[in-house]
Amino acid sequence: MPFFYLARCADGSLYCGACNELQAREAAHNSGKGAKYTRSRLPVRMVYAEEFPTLGDALRREAEVKKWKKARKERLLSSTPSTLQCTHPMTQAIFLMITQELPGDKESVL
Repeated sequence: MPFFYLARCADGSLYCGACNELQAREAAHNSGKGAKYTRSRLPVRMVYAEEFPTLGDALRREAEVKKWKKARKERLLSSTPSTLQCTHPMTQAIFLMITQELPGDKESVL
């Protein structure tokens, strides 16, 4: 299933993207083969994802969220319940929070 995702970069910034396989996309980012934006901000970790029925739906959600300021994206992250469920109107949303720590992190995202 396709996903919209937010990835946290080593500098604390958030990167929005869409993909079919989250783990493979995270690996691509961290190997330097991902987006140009993330190449100079490694490592990155996936901190949020929504699952969509089609890649087109995931890309539309990416375009929507990319327009948001960082503060609104952070509110999206902080408002995600620990049960990792959501009701975005275009998705059978399943939220995935990956708690892998970045070097220098004192605590995980959750």
